[in-house]
Amino acid sequence: MKYYIIAGEASGDLHASNLIKELKQLDHTTVFRCWGGDKMEAAGATLVKHYRDLAFMGFTEVIKNLKTIFRNLDLCKKDILQYRPDALILVDYPGFNLRIAKWAKQQGFKIIYYISPQVWAWKESRVKAIKRDIDKMLVILPFEKAFYKKWNYEVEYVGHPLVKVIEDFKPAAPFYSGKKIIALLPGSRKQEILKKLPIMLKAAQHFPDYHFVVAKAPGIEENFYNGLLSPYSNVSSVVNETYQLLSEAKAALVTSGTATLETALFGVPEVVCYKGNNFSYQIAKRLVKIKYICLVNLIMDKEVVKELIQDELTTQNITTALNTLLLDTAKQQQLKDDYTALKNLLSQGGNASANAAKSIFTFLSPVN
Repeated sequence: MKYYIIAGEASGDLHASNLIKELKQLDHTTVFRCWGGDKMEAAGATLVKHYRDLAFMGFTEVIKNLKTIFRNLDLCKKDILQYRPDALILVDYPGFNLRIAKWAKQQGFKIIYYISPQVWAWKESRVKAIKRDIDKMLVILPFEKAFYKKWNYEVEYVGHPLVKVIEDFKPAAPFYSGKKIIALLPGSRKQEILKKLPIMLKAAQHFPDYHFVVAKAPGIEENFYNGLLSPYSNVSSVVNETYQLLSEAKAALVTSGTATLETALFGVPEVVCYKGNNFSYQIAKRLVKIKYICLVNLIMDKEVVKELIQDELTTQNITTALNTLLLDTAKQQQLKDDYTALKNLLSQGGNASANAAKSIFTFLSPVN
């Protein structure tokens, strides 16, 4: 079996790499070609394009880079035609992947989508294109099955892949023995890091008894961070060690996205920090229809963790929110209970990567 897999960011690279491993368990002769990252390549896929070259955040950034995006789309289509896979597996990354899906359907390829685009958040009308172009949709959030059912589209809930990833993680000896650690997870793209990290770092001055550790994005050069971090005596950094960092942290400041869920599954109290290009944010605010931006809150359908968004993301507000997490025992207990309920909810499907692989393998087997 020949698969072509497209993932456009770090979380997609992680989940696609685990899917590749599980598909190989079912068929050792399977081969993979991909757009993704180091983890997919390490799992045995031939990497065509790294997600570092695909990541554009926000409306204005996308508009500025339209030529590059269209050039990448053309390159991807040509490569798929040359490779002729038995199936195309698309992992999240909807702006790019839904365009590829429309084209690939017209070429007669089988198309599987693993990790649904967040159509429930905005541009719900995209479900029509999904129904038309996607042969099988595998979802990882419990509420997505009911959402698609409203549109008379049957999808399969396979569980959330992060549950097993984090359960399987074995921490090394502590990096910062004897220190109280606060983790800073400011994102993986330069433009979002520059918006959020300086504000997060200023809060460090208000917590002299704690050591703040920045999880650097792999692939971003060292000197990008040096000027940001150097003024602070109680700040250091790690790279490719985010899970080890979370295993030691007393609290965390986390940009929105998958990292908020990872932090919660590690049981770390967190403050969600989001600040983007103001023009992009104002457009998104008018289009997005959800109550929260944090996956933890969305899944639980209540404010489990504090969200500081756009103008609310200030040093003073971060300091207040962190003090609550570190000192308020009632808040700590409530968080612990909510995190347990969250994990139970996401564990209902079992091993998501294995479930997804079995579903794909069955769907593509000759009896179908």
